[in-house]
Amino acid sequence: MGMALAAEAPVEADLVMPVPDTGAPAAAGFAEQSGLPYREGMVRNRYSGRTFIQPSQGMRQRGVTVKLSPLREVVAGQAADRRLTTSIVRGNTTRQIVALLRKAGATEVHLRISSPPIHHPVSTASTRKSRPS
Repeated sequence: MGMALAAEAPVEADLVMPVPDTGAPAAAGFAEQSGLPYREGMVRNRYSGRTFIQPSQGMRQRGVTVKLSPLREVVAGQAADRRLTTSIVRGNTTRQIVALLRKAGATEVHLRISSPPIHHPVSTASTRKSRPS
């Protein structure tokens, strides 16, 4: 999926950095296809709760700062420093992740979200709106 994403949505960046842990496979493929270096730039606290199922937005936002910690030695850099992250489980914590990266010294964050194609949707198990045929 990462290779297809790199072909579909290329970017000028200094490195490819996954959001742990779901983004690692797609980020590796994106890095290989684009020729950009792959770096682990965030550490995930494995003992924090699952932020995307918290009952309120405020709890989800606070949970992100506990769950993810940027590695300053990877993130901070030159004035033209750019970051690319792939794969987000739930989009409403994205601003906090970008803010964490910027606070750690990233001057640009290019977001790419990887998702497998839906070939055979099951309408009774999905809340996703269907496109007309």
